[in-house]
Amino acid sequence: MTAARFDRPDLAPLWAEARRRFEATDGPVTRVRLQALQPDERAALADLLGLAHTPDPEVTVPLRTLDAILRAATGGLDTRGVVEAIGGPITSRAGQRRQRAAERAELWRWAREHPAVTAEPALLTWLDRARTGGLAAGEVSTTRTLLKQAFEVLAALPAAGEPLAVLAARLTGDSHALDDDSRLGKLVLRALAALHDEETPTDAEGRRRLWEYSGIACDELSTTVLVAGMRPDGDSPLARGLRTWADAGEGSLITLAQLRHHPIGQLPGPVFVVENPAVVTVALRRFGASCPPLVCTAGWPSTAAVMLLRSMSATGAQLRYHGDFDGEGLRIAAHLMSRTNAQPWLLQAHDYQQAVPPAGPPVGRVDDTPWDPQLAEVVRAHGVALLEEMVVDSLLADMASGSGTSRRRKAYQEDVTHRV
Repeated sequence: MTAARFDRPDLAPLWAEARRRFEATDGPVTRVRLQALQPDERAALADLLGLAHTPDPEVTVPLRTLDAILRAATGGLDTRGVVEAIGGPITSRAGQRRQRAAERAELWRWAREHPAVTAEPALLTWLDRARTGGLAAGEVSTTRTLLKQAFEVLAALPAAGEPLAVLAARLTGDSHALDDDSRLGKLVLRALAALHDEETPTDAEGRRRLWEYSGIACDELSTTVLVAGMRPDGDSPLARGLRTWADAGEGSLITLAQLRHHPIGQLPGPVFVVENPAVVTVALRRFGASCPPLVCTAGWPSTAAVMLLRSMSATGAQLRYHGDFDGEGLRIAAHLMSRTNAQPWLLQAHDYQQAVPPAGPPVGRVDDTPWDPQLAEVVRAHGVALLEEMVVDSLLADMASGSGTSRRRKAYQEDVTHRV
């Protein structure tokens, strides 16, 4: 006798609940509890189990008893076999849940180990918030694709003054992919907010400001970078102008428009990069016309600053970066080094420990420092900010001893004489 005789509406609650229990666990199921049984369903259950009385609307059925009855009636099928014969194979939902959990765990492991995140650990805060916010609640493959797109956008920033729609079309093929109401646009903005240790903006002005920080639709003339001692090779208007101001012992501003129209020429020797304009002021007072090549980001680097540093790095210049020893300063350092190939300059744990005062401004949120993991640990432990202005004498001494100022100045003068 087959299981077909048991495929009846009055026994349907029994098979439905048995299937639910089998699918919910990989372990043994010993009993099935039925509730709210109708009179005909109670009668059918009594007939199946050979009961002398009709069971209550709520009843627990031992599967050992049911298995024995079904095997005898079907020639070997137990409860699981009858359920599958009636309704198809039983799928282990517990196994599916474990598989989905494993896939989600692998997704977040991949995201946390992505090169963009290892270079800028501040993005870990963004990923943690995205995870707890239910970003991967849907299909893991869809979330991975979204994160891949976000990483691609972050890698392309700062943009050189592109409109947001142009950037979106170039990277995704969809000019609306980074709109305020898009999943990708919201995700990238949250990442930018985490980098700047800000709350994600909720108004249009705040969102526009974050995009402008990243070079989106920024003004080519008002987006500038402060420099000093720059004597690049070449005969472009930018190279000539920079050499003129360097010879005068003055700093100068380079606009994004100038960099786009007149790429920087090759620079001999290392280029020193600092975060605070006060360092440039003191350096010019100290060195005058002999000031080594010096670039100032003035906090978070503008698009002009990043473009300048990338251009110089492409010509072989060695970029050496220093900034504030606090949470914001260390995030700026990680950001700049990840995008320009700059190397840390007097920006190690022992540099901080040697100069940190016993008291001062708090450091704020300190993320990991990939170039020196111990640095983040000691800054968190002390909790005191060491601002760049406080170590300016050490910076200038290192510039004077390691920059080859006199040799570079002599070589430049010889080159000028030769051209004349």
